[in-house]
Parts: sequence; structure tokens; C-alpha cells
Amino acid sequence: MSDHYIRKARVQDVKTIHSMLLHNAGGGLLLPRPLGELYRQVRDFFVVAERDGRDVLGCCALAITWEDMAEVRSLAMNDALRNKGWGSKLVEACLSEAVSLGIYQVFTLTYRTALFERMGFKVVEKDVLPQKVWADCLNCPKFPDCDEIAMLMEL
Repeated sequence: MSDHYIRKARVQDVKTIHSMLLHNAGGGLLLPRPLGELYRQVRDFFVVAERDGRDVLGCCALAITWEDMAEVRSLAMNDALRNKGWGSKLVEACLSEAVSLGIYQVFTLTYRTALFERMGFKVVEKDVLPQKVWADCLNCPKFPDCDEIAMLMEL
């Protein structure tokens, strides 16, 4: 796997990220994001790329939600990279970015808790998170009956 590496996303990666998120959303694993939103948020994303840098095989974003809190979201992987540690590496890149920005509380909303538990996230009640966090939820088809699990890590 040494021909893969993690880098910040580029504008040219957005269509591939969009396709990956749509594919995973189809399986009910995460929420789809509109293409225009992804262009506006491209700086939030890290990607797993092949050596040539053109083939994006995984992605994850760190979204700042408040002055002292950020969300790890949109973790998606190409089937060829599943269960090979790349999800953890993408989340680690997001956590490192959070620390470099001076943010020491990171949460996620997920259906797959095992990866995040291994990394030190703890399951919390959703009402522990500030109301500002829920701004994106208003556009979610599952609102207000969200069944995702909230997890929080103090860095």
C-alpha cells in the first residue's frame, strides 16, 4: 500500500469525492452532500490518493462548528481500501488539523462506532453537543428523528 498517501483535497477532486459520498449514502452509511457545497468546503477535506495523485480512493472532512469544536464527517472509502487502516489515517489527519487550529473537542455522528471507539471517541448523548452543531441537520431527510450515534473526543 506504499503507493497511497493522504493529502489535502483539491478542487479537481470534488467530483470524485461527490461520487464516493453518493455511493456510501446509497448504502445508508452517511448523508449525501450537494456538489456545490463540496466545492465550497473542499478545504475541509483530506483524501487518500494513489502515487500519481489523480485517483482519489477515500475522503474525510473536518468541519469547524464552533469556536472550540469541530466535526469529523464524510468519511468514505473506495471498496479496495476498506478494512486496511485508511479510515483511521484519514480521521487522524482531521484530528491533527483540529489541534493545529487550536480546537480540542471533536465529535462525529456515525452509524459505525467501532473505528471511532478504537481511536478514543466516546459515545455521548446528542444534547451534550451545542445547538449550533445541528444547523446541517435541518436539511437532513431524517430530521428530527436522527438515528446516528454522537461520539466525542477531547484532544
